[in-house]
Amino acid sequence: MSIPENLRYTESHEWVREDGGESVIGITDFAQHELTDIVFVDLPEVDSEVEAKKACCVVESTKIAADIYAPVSGKIVAVNEELNDHPEWVNESPYEKGWLVRIAPSDKSELDTLMNAADYQSHLDSE
Repeated sequence: MSIPENLRYTESHEWVREDGGESVIGITDFAQHELTDIVFVDLPEVDSEVEAKKACCVVESTKIAADIYAPVSGKIVAVNEELNDHPEWVNESPYEKGWLVRIAPSDKSELDTLMNAADYQSHLDSE
């Protein structure tokens, strides 16, 4: 299972990558593996506001529909519209092509509450 060192993680298995002042969000390799085959992604509207630890989109697999929680509060500035035609990218490339949304954070200090790769590995080991 892949846990890139350059990302931050939530207990609910989302990842965050800082990119030019924005936060790129997706689900972890562990999460996509647990969900199995992703068949649909219900993305939020661009310009909508999200709150940290609140559901911001839904990922549906052949097994279950799962809420995805915003790791940080802010405004949605972009969504990965390619997932409309290629939801399987969340499984195949969760950290690259399978990203979900980009958020302009309203409080960058929220990033400091997220886990680094080692902490996330420990979290997985304890589950």
